[in-house]
Amino acid sequence: MTENTPADRVGEPGSGAAAAEPGSGSTSTALGPDGQPPDPKRFRALGIIALAQLMIVLDASIVNLAIPSAQQDLGIASADVQWIVTAYTIMFGSLLLLGGRIADYQGRKRTFIVGLIGFAVASLLGGLAPNATLLFAARGLQGAFAALMAPAALALITVTFHDPKERARAFGVFGAISGGGAAIGLLLGGVLTEYLSWRWCLAVNTPIAILAALLAARVVRESKADGHPTYDIPGAITVTLGLIALVYGFTKAAPSGLKDGSHWTEPSTFMWFVAAAVLLAAFVVIEGRSSHPLLPLRVPLERNRGGAYISSIMTGAGLFAMFLFLGLYMQIILRYSPVQAGLAFLPFSVGIVLGAGIASQLLPRVGPRPLMVPGLIMGSAGLLWLAQIEPDSNYFSHILPSMVIMSVGMAFTFIPTATVALHGIEHRDAGVASATINTSQQVGGSLGTALMNTVAVTATVAYLAAHQSDGEAALPAALTQGYVRGFYVGAALLAAAAIVVLLLIRIGPSAVEDDEDEGTPIHFG
Repeated sequence: MTENTPADRVGEPGSGAAAAEPGSGSTSTALGPDGQPPDPKRFRALGIIALAQLMIVLDASIVNLAIPSAQQDLGIASADVQWIVTAYTIMFGSLLLLGGRIADYQGRKRTFIVGLIGFAVASLLGGLAPNATLLFAARGLQGAFAALMAPAALALITVTFHDPKERARAFGVFGAISGGGAAIGLLLGGVLTEYLSWRWCLAVNTPIAILAALLAARVVRESKADGHPTYDIPGAITVTLGLIALVYGFTKAAPSGLKDGSHWTEPSTFMWFVAAAVLLAAFVVIEGRSSHPLLPLRVPLERNRGGAYISSIMTGAGLFAMFLFLGLYMQIILRYSPVQAGLAFLPFSVGIVLGAGIASQLLPRVGPRPLMVPGLIMGSAGLLWLAQIEPDSNYFSHILPSMVIMSVGMAFTFIPTATVALHGIEHRDAGVASATINTSQQVGGSLGTALMNTVAVTATVAYLAAHQSDGEAALPAALTQGYVRGFYVGAALLAAAAIVVLLLIRIGPSAVEDDEDEGTPIHFG
């Protein structure tokens, strides 16, 4: 989400939203900027914005079931396969806050359309990629342009809908798309991979994004924030390069082949971690000294919000790795087709939806912490259950129960986390505080996927070395052992997140009710 001015957020003069056309027949009585009636095209605009958000969320998961096919087709090493996921998430997460600034000052509609066109081109490049390097680069470009689209989309909803009830419904649609996009992505990725090619998991975005851009040019109204444009370019560069260096360090530590050992102690690996530490430290220094920082340090340093962001990073790490390893396990070990694997993930999405409904009802009564701690423990327990898999495990006895437990636990975690992130926030920081939740999830997913992939590959190589006499027959068990180690690390991260929540988050039910009265939109991703 963007850092909107108060005028942008409440529909006062100065938001730049266009006036409605006379005779629109709108039943809403809420006036927009300059006392004008609502935009008669606002619901068509919502449809276009929802389509763009679906692509953004969908692309974080659609490639998971295409990974085995892409890996085989392009000859991608096991240590590098995580870049198909992390190249997207790390660029999306690290550039999201800068994208919000650009959208505010350069025009939300303009930024939205540029993001759509760039996303279309990047998706086509990924679909046509002849090698792993170009595929990773295309995924990174997708993430960068998604970082322009996402905050622009959310800001457009804010300035287009002036009536509180209409705005609430619009954000409800937006949130539903965000929540269901991952499930759609998994199923669609399975269908496209099985019946066409893994390349269509990327290329399918191109015609959709171009169509959305053409429609947006005709339907969506432009709006800008007041004031002189300011961009924290040094902050954006240092945090992005720092995160890339950290992920690459994890990649370098992994064995480069099934007969290779790990490289944790090698100087080249160590230097990547040093570079990451220096760059991320520089980011903190820049943010502390900048007059217009990308992430004002007062936002994450508040106790409750800091706890929400840290737990969100850990949760994203565990969740992203679960999708990656479970998708690989079902296709490579259990020999599921991509469509079967996509269908096998559906109970997770159903659990998220049902759990979110329960969590929304309980949150005002009990507060965030009594939901988040049990939710994270449930997520950890689900991963521990999943860690008991073997090469011949049954879906209904091992995979399904773990997904149901995890999904409900994650729903109990996500909803309160977003509430805590905006508790007591000033209007000037509402956008950045909201966007940082999405950023923390994406960054956590990037780092967690890289770390756990390294752990998994190392465990696989170690198992093969200990069972050389079994030859190729040991490979399914070795791969399964790697996935199991990844699940254990994910379970530990979620358990650690529960401890963070216990120690840092202190707000109660009364604070939640006050926040709901504010009606601040939240960027769910």
